[in-house]
Amino acid sequence: MSLLARYLGTQVAAASGFVLLALLVLFAFFDFIQEIGSLGRNNYGMGQAAVVVALNVPGHLVEILPIAALIGTLFALSRLVGNSEYAVMRVSGLSSWRMAAYFGAIGVVVAVVGLGLGEYVAPWSEQAAQRYKLTATQSVVAQQFRSGLWVKDGSTFINVREVMPDSTLREIEIYGFDADGRLGWIRAADEAQWRGSQHWTLRQVTETHFSNAGIRATRSDRLDWQSVLTPDILSVLLVAPEKMSARTLWRYVAHLKANGQKAARYELALWSKFISPFIIPIMMLIAMPFAIQGPRSGGTSSKLFLGILAGLGFHLLSRLFGHLGLLNDWPPAVVVSLPLLIFLALALAGIRWVDRR
Repeated sequence: MSLLARYLGTQVAAASGFVLLALLVLFAFFDFIQEIGSLGRNNYGMGQAAVVVALNVPGHLVEILPIAALIGTLFALSRLVGNSEYAVMRVSGLSSWRMAAYFGAIGVVVAVVGLGLGEYVAPWSEQAAQRYKLTATQSVVAQQFRSGLWVKDGSTFINVREVMPDSTLREIEIYGFDADGRLGWIRAADEAQWRGSQHWTLRQVTETHFSNAGIRATRSDRLDWQSVLTPDILSVLLVAPEKMSARTLWRYVAHLKANGQKAARYELALWSKFISPFIIPIMMLIAMPFAIQGPRSGGTSSKLFLGILAGLGFHLLSRLFGHLGLLNDWPPAVVVSLPLLIFLALALAGIRWVDRR
């Protein structure tokens, strides 16, 4: 990497880091305000709220990294233009396209860091925050219906009344159907504990079998149960699809499709994970046409404002395409890629326009 590329990278990293820190503090403050409403519930106090807020920080970091890169690039490049450093670079033979390549490379490095955080750190911390809060407030994870949570597993239907923060299942009923769609047996258990490798241990089990000969019931203290239902699948009850890891999303989408259930929202989130590494470089390219205009075209504050509007426009367009895609069953790859391609074309057109001036 050349000396100029390292210098640009240092300037952008310093400005983006400052913006990132400021935004993280702001988001943490809003999170803490939100947690105040839960204070006093059982053992949930100020210390527990601070832990939950701290565990939510990695998730916010992944979310705001593109906007921090956009604002940081705008600020750093506007400062280079204001100090006439950019003019010196241009006179020395640096083209706008070469600078765009530098920023694209810097953006890829930042995107790889963000991808690692979003895949390994943020989902874990998000689940840890939710489980910690549920444990402190002595709450259950979810009850999607009045009758509990329902999951389809092949020819069986699983009903779970309560999912605890440690993934323990309580009051489970499993309904087995034969090839003709007739109810063949019901298995009810007080509790199920995860053992790994798609195996659970059921406790205090009652099995009822239905046949032409009559009804037969058996009881046992514990029973091994193999199911595609795993803590990873149950994690969708704790974490929004957009904050889940790509591996978990992949497995859950496969589970939904295997059981004939609609997976559009989770497929959209999965494709967003695939496309996300390209967002930060494109955000940095979008910043260039606004920042490298001459000092007479406006101050740094006006350039920052216009650049932020561009970033906000990308976010709103992505959300719009996402909702339209879910409503009209558009291919998730197209829904996720189209806003990115539109803004990439706008960024390249802006750089071309500035380069010709």
